[in-house]
Amino acid sequence: MEKPLTVLFNTYTVAFDCPGGGEVQLVKYEEQLKLAGVRVLRYDPWNPRPQFEAADLVHYFSVQWGSIQFCHYVAHRRKLPLVISTIAWMEPHKRTPPPEVGELLKLSSRNLPNSQAECDQLSGSYGIAPEKFTPIVNGVNEIFFEPAQAEVFREKFKLHAPFVLCMGNIEARKNQLKLIEALTGSGLHLVLAGQEREAEYAARCRRLADDTVHFTGALEHGSLLQRSAYAAAEALVLPSSMETPGLAALEAAAAGCRLALTREGCTKEYFGDYAVYLNPDDAASIRQAVEQTLARARRPELPEYIRGRYTWKRAAEQLLVAYKEVLRS
Repeated sequence: MEKPLTVLFNTYTVAFDCPGGGEVQLVKYEEQLKLAGVRVLRYDPWNPRPQFEAADLVHYFSVQWGSIQFCHYVAHRRKLPLVISTIAWMEPHKRTPPPEVGELLKLSSRNLPNSQAECDQLSGSYGIAPEKFTPIVNGVNEIFFEPAQAEVFREKFKLHAPFVLCMGNIEARKNQLKLIEALTGSGLHLVLAGQEREAEYAARCRRLADDTVHFTGALEHGSLLQRSAYAAAEALVLPSSMETPGLAALEAAAAGCRLALTREGCTKEYFGDYAVYLNPDDAASIRQAVEQTLARARRPELPEYIRGRYTWKRAAEQLLVAYKEVLRS
């Protein structure tokens, strides 16, 4: 009987203290790979030797600061094939690309961004051959395609006015402060659903908010309440400084929600003309994008468009191809 492929997963130390899209991605890749017959191990720093000895390949998630030590050890001391899910978007016009990221990309046998745009940007920013990059789609849980009643969310939060939804951890990168500024005085209600990852930034958001802004806290991922929020919203708005492309956008699209999305990142590659795009640095652009989105009719074909391209099963199929190419090289 053929020995199953064994892959060791790891990520940066505090990733699951306040989980976001990258952590969901790790868990969903794990689930789908196991269904495909792959043995997936989660790195145990207290007992690493048996895991290193069992692993055919190491898959690291993120290029966050501090990742280099583990990845260097894997590639040079353990001499194991290493692949990295980058989950990153550089903004070279605003800041110098971090040199540690380039070191990580060079260490790995294959880098696995979530889009061709991310592949091209990282390759160009760090002068690394395009052949070292393979895009793997971000996915959406099947549960988000199932209809949910909007009243579940509305009754829970006693919110019956039309509203737009921003789903994501409250932090500077997600740009909720600029979104609040953009919609102040519009009369439109705004729901911010997410954990307060940056307390000081969240406090600034609360100080700026009036009674049309509603903070719900984090909604359990995939829960009826979260799906009901997508059903109740007039549109999803993600004014982030970047998205790769953002699980919330995929989930909302699966639920048939209209989309106003940042132009920074790979959103256009994923959603094409199904979304209106905004400049996250410009409050007027954000407001205009929201208004344009609300003026559009809903696109009933959007959920099937997403289902045909962006599922975790599809991601696992692409991962297996990339793993096998790395192991053959």
